[in-house]
Amino acid sequence: MKPVSLSKTESYDLPQMLEAVRRHLDLLDFRIDPGSKVVVKPNLIMRCRPDRTATTNPVVVEAVIRSIQAMGVSDITIADSPGGLYTPQVLAANYEQTGMKAVAERCGVALNLSCGSRTVRYEEGRLCRAFDLIDPIAGADVVINLCKLKTHCMTTLSCGIKNLFGCIPGLLKPQLHYRFPDGRQFAQMLVDLSLLVRPSLTLVDAVDAMEGDGPTGGSRRHIGLTAAAVGDGLYALDLMMAHLIGLGPGQVPMLADAVERGLCPACWEQVKLTGDPDALSCAVTDFVMPASKTLDFTGNVPRPLAGLIRRLEPRLAPRPQVRGKDCVGCGRCAESCPAKTIVLENRRAKIDLSSCIHCFCCHEMCPVKAIDIKTTRIFRFLSKS
Repeated sequence: MKPVSLSKTESYDLPQMLEAVRRHLDLLDFRIDPGSKVVVKPNLIMRCRPDRTATTNPVVVEAVIRSIQAMGVSDITIADSPGGLYTPQVLAANYEQTGMKAVAERCGVALNLSCGSRTVRYEEGRLCRAFDLIDPIAGADVVINLCKLKTHCMTTLSCGIKNLFGCIPGLLKPQLHYRFPDGRQFAQMLVDLSLLVRPSLTLVDAVDAMEGDGPTGGSRRHIGLTAAAVGDGLYALDLMMAHLIGLGPGQVPMLADAVERGLCPACWEQVKLTGDPDALSCAVTDFVMPASKTLDFTGNVPRPLAGLIRRLEPRLAPRPQVRGKDCVGCGRCAESCPAKTIVLENRRAKIDLSSCIHCFCCHEMCPVKAIDIKTTRIFRFLSKS
């Protein structure tokens, strides 16, 4: 089993980040052939500033690029497919706002502005045997996966596995949400995708993480950590990150699937660790989970009521709700809705909940955080009982 490297990294100071990244690479014995075509794939989910904590911090990206340039690698491209439209104009605006344009200029590397994609077969897939991948990923010799540690309203955890969903172009992502609205199937699809892309290195930006209604609507939470793994150590890495914010593999559907496939251990204690011996002190016991992740509260009520609650749960499940006074009518939610349940009326978004598949793409893509995740009062009451 490949080890997971942990390093206490308290700030986004570039010299400190360079030291942390280079130590990770040395501990993991990670090397790249200088003639390789390398794609650095950060999490650039939406156009926003780094201090919103929704995207991979540009200092992390710069430290990784400078570290692999020191190996003699020169063909390096920063690439991602954010949510929504996948066009050169959208990409350019995203790179500028997230700090990637400045990193590319300082380091002399390319920013992908090509919006082509190609279908790549993966016959070993459990659920998906073909994916449309953005061209830079499909044509890369080496993919470096630079993810942000966040909670996620649909998948509970956004880390290494989930970050690879950005290898799917633009509005083809909602199609996959619509094909696999069931959380377990969606997780299986993501694991299939990770096995196809097979990043050579995954590095987690957990200096500042996002808790609550992630991956874009949550709050900053300082962890002070970076972590890394090579190859299929990706799954053990996600398992460790889940543990550090109080989650077991059974609470994260991608990890549950990875454990079932034998891709990672069933518990974090079985993960081989290297790096800072006291890095586990960064663990957070009160990390806030998304409002959408309603627990099974039926153990807290009399047995005659438990069956009734289970039958009612689909109707009482957490749901997106637009705050009309804050909606700016941009249409990003409607654009990204897989089930096409959102329309604009009088320049305000309106959701038809009868057709909602509870993927929370609308909440995820709202640039002004005008879509909340609402839970039913009875579940809020039972969760405290």
